[in-house]
Amino acid sequence: MRVVVIGLDHHNTPVELRESLAFPPEKREQALRQLAGAATGGNPQLPTEAIILSTCNRVEIYALVHNTETAYDDLTRFLAAIHHVAVTTIKPRMYALEGRDAVAHLCAVAAGTKSLIIGEPQIQGQVKEAFEAAQTSGTAGPVLSALCRTALRAGKRARTETAISQHAVSVSHAAVELARKIFDDLSPLHVLLVGSGEMSRLAAKTLLEQGARDLTVVNRSLDHAREMAAPFNGCALSFDEFEESLKHSDIVISSTSAPEPIIRADLVRAAMKARQHRPLFVIDIAVPRDVDPAVGKLENVFLFDIDNLKDVTEANLEQRRKELGKVEAIVEEETQQFMRWLDTLAVSPTIADLHHRAEEIRRAEVDKALRRMGTLSERERNIVESLSKGIVNKLLHRPTVRLKAEATSGNGIVYSATLRELFGLVGEEE
Repeated sequence: MRVVVIGLDHHNTPVELRESLAFPPEKREQALRQLAGAATGGNPQLPTEAIILSTCNRVEIYALVHNTETAYDDLTRFLAAIHHVAVTTIKPRMYALEGRDAVAHLCAVAAGTKSLIIGEPQIQGQVKEAFEAAQTSGTAGPVLSALCRTALRAGKRARTETAISQHAVSVSHAAVELARKIFDDLSPLHVLLVGSGEMSRLAAKTLLEQGARDLTVVNRSLDHAREMAAPFNGCALSFDEFEESLKHSDIVISSTSAPEPIIRADLVRAAMKARQHRPLFVIDIAVPRDVDPAVGKLENVFLFDIDNLKDVTEANLEQRRKELGKVEAIVEEETQQFMRWLDTLAVSPTIADLHHRAEEIRRAEVDKALRRMGTLSERERNIVESLSKGIVNKLLHRPTVRLKAEATSGNGIVYSATLRELFGLVGEEE
């Protein structure tokens, strides 16, 4: 049995094709049920275990298969058929890995080194969700369950033992990172959102998640302002009230479609006077810019535009790249540990049969001896039992350890067959 993976990701597959191959929850459940049915039906051409990982950047099927020569084609046809996409459309862009390479790939995916944005944390949750879906559908057997736990552990270690997920690499998160450098505590701050740009919405969401409590949305359309403010339990104002709201705001995020700056230096200067020159953090995410560059020259006003934030995100992404070596070492360590476990799994039936045969012999010989010895006290019977178990365990310890060691070096099949022959286990199921 071999672990394999087929997949397509953002490196070589356009978003349109990835979308057509995506598995929303109900479709993934349907696909896993089909694979589970094939497994219980004993079809040797389809996997005995399977897990589907589907995100906006990748679609992958991990499987435990009998025959790797046919598995790739079988799984590719399965993926194409369930989405009604031609195999010839999928195959040129698909990657296929087996054994150690497939194991290392999932560990690297969970650790964030294969993501579009290096170190992004969402992928670990997506791997966990894929694992749970397979458990529910009955396609996560002992091998792929162990693999998922290994990958999740690799991901957790990558994020706790390295800085792969530190340093903001999105514009919205970079804005919040800068705000935290200026303000020690975000909890008493008031956030003013000007306009309805998606990046400003994300920045506001992140600020509130990081402790900012109050949010006001100003928009030329009051209805739009209310719609924007609702998810944040914020206050909605018309644009006529912008100047007054500016006086009470600590962080201003602006993203409108205005053709020229709407936040002028004279407005901010007046607001700063009313604020008694308490620090004001202004994030301009609009193109063209919403904020007059002269605003950034005012005392205690910190102005950042989209170019400033992109500079921050690029610098932070470079910091993450420097952590790749440490993360790859973790992935390698977890991959080796899983492969050692998988190798010993192949000889486990032989070890179990050996111990079972030894126990049968021990039990029969002890019963024979006890009948000959006549009446014994409970303590004496326990001594005989302990003696026989001790002898058997010590005799079997070395061959058991040696067989597991040989399994990890690639000689497990030879040693297992030899042991079965020597101890009369030939013919019993491997």
